[in-house]
Amino acid sequence: MKKVLLEIVGLSYSHTQTGAYALVLGESKGKRRLPIIIGGFEAQAIAIELEKMTPSRPLTHDLFRSFAKEFNIVVTEVIIYNLVEGIFFAKLICNNGGNEVEIDARTSDAIALAVRFNCPINTYEFILAQAGIILDEEALAAANDTTNQLDTLEVEETDYLKKSAEELKQMLDTALVEEDYEKASQIRDELNNRKKS
Repeated sequence: MKKVLLEIVGLSYSHTQTGAYALVLGESKGKRRLPIIIGGFEAQAIAIELEKMTPSRPLTHDLFRSFAKEFNIVVTEVIIYNLVEGIFFAKLICNNGGNEVEIDARTSDAIALAVRFNCPINTYEFILAQAGIILDEEALAAANDTTNQLDTLEVEETDYLKKSAEELKQMLDTALVEEDYEKASQIRDELNNRKKS
């Protein structure tokens, strides 16, 4: 299967889930975004490394990197290889100079290690097709045109079942413009569930 290279686009606090964050990965040479909800500890571990901060004591992911380097193990790639019922599955591709080994990992931990080992984060086309959100000029323009209309709706309403597909698409566009990636992923999931029905 063809791999798609991803980059970390953003990390924002979740307004609806206490202690949760939305990690947004973007297609390296494209407009699709892949929002993933992660825990606070993993978000902190990713942010600290991205900002090149040095904690007073090593975090768990720093300990893993130090341990791996002492034994000449390098994480060469992270692959987000599956999506089941809204849960992303990832694996680390590790090499010790002779053997290549795949290790199953939570996606948030895998990405925290990817930034520490400066290795690529990849996924497969079917995952982006299923869970990716497309950001293009047309969607941004449509979202800007409908922002005033959507302000009168209960945007915070989590019961998306009452909304039409068109209303959900408008809400999705607005959530993307406002960079509310958690809401965008919830709306995307509802739209995908309707396609399956």
